[in-house]
Amino acid sequence: MTDTSPPRPTRLVDVAALAGVSPSTASKALNDTGSLTTETRDRVREAAEKLGFVPHAGAQSMHGGRTFTVGLLSSDTVGRFSLPVVLGAENALLAGQISALLATARHDPIREQHHIRSLISRRVDGIIVTGRTAEPRESIGTSVPVVYAFAPSAVDGDTSVVGDDWNGMAQVVDHLRSIGRRRLTFVGGRGDQFSSRIRHEATLAAAETHGLSMVGGPQHGEWSERWGRHAVDALIGDGLLQAGDPDSVDAVVFASDQLARGGTDRLRELGLEVPGDVAVTGYDDWQVMSLASRPPLTTVDMELEEIGRRSVELLLQAVDGESSPGVHQVRPRLVPRESTLGR
Repeated sequence: MTDTSPPRPTRLVDVAALAGVSPSTASKALNDTGSLTTETRDRVREAAEKLGFVPHAGAQSMHGGRTFTVGLLSSDTVGRFSLPVVLGAENALLAGQISALLATARHDPIREQHHIRSLISRRVDGIIVTGRTAEPRESIGTSVPVVYAFAPSAVDGDTSVVGDDWNGMAQVVDHLRSIGRRRLTFVGGRGDQFSSRIRHEATLAAAETHGLSMVGGPQHGEWSERWGRHAVDALIGDGLLQAGDPDSVDAVVFASDQLARGGTDRLRELGLEVPGDVAVTGYDDWQVMSLASRPPLTTVDMELEEIGRRSVELLLQAVDGESSPGVHQVRPRLVPRESTLGR
């Protein structure tokens, strides 16, 4: 008699057997979790494709207590910094066939607590928290693994992934040294904020390392083009920035692209050439500012998408029971353009 029953569906154990690994290793490879070699992951995925294996999310959840869903919680209202972080995280989750639930708290603690309760009720495997500034923030204190991206947790035992501003500013100063600049000055944003303080301290340290002079005290103000313009006026008013003067400042290190664009506009209005009379650098590589500036700005890309990707990696390791508490830094990248190199 001919057997007309439907064929047995391919199971995870079948994939594991073909790939020559254990079922648990096959599960990690297919869900992009755990510490496996690229060769092992590729071998398991090839086996799954060959057998036509399709994971069943419900069955996996019941077996391993996983929903293969991660919450992305942002306190940002604008998205200037958090959006690239979220995009990097979402791309990494998609590669691991994991769904993302996005919630925006809009800098409202009550709204944030509502979203946290909602995400927990949906049994997310973990949460990535991001924000609009690099200021340390309160821990959300949940029962699931959490990673703080860009905006670190103020609690030492939490896991945070941030940009390395110290390294970024060191790259800026080294670049200015390499093009022959010797007398630098710093213009920052609000003096009470972490990004402004750390970028100033890093500039001072790098200048000292390379034997460069820091001229004048740090100028701090709002994070705006307007303040960048006023800072240039102050430098000129104090006699620190004069065309043709060998003792003049020959490079202005701005703590953001927005400040640098305002400063560059003001220098041009006053008849000073950039970079002929003075080189200008920014920070963030916010291309709305850095590329629209005249000339385009030499700046630092904070690698925000990589911060998001790395946060997913650490979160999934924590879900697997391998937490990595502490602050993890992502190296930024110098982007040289005409404001220091000329045309």
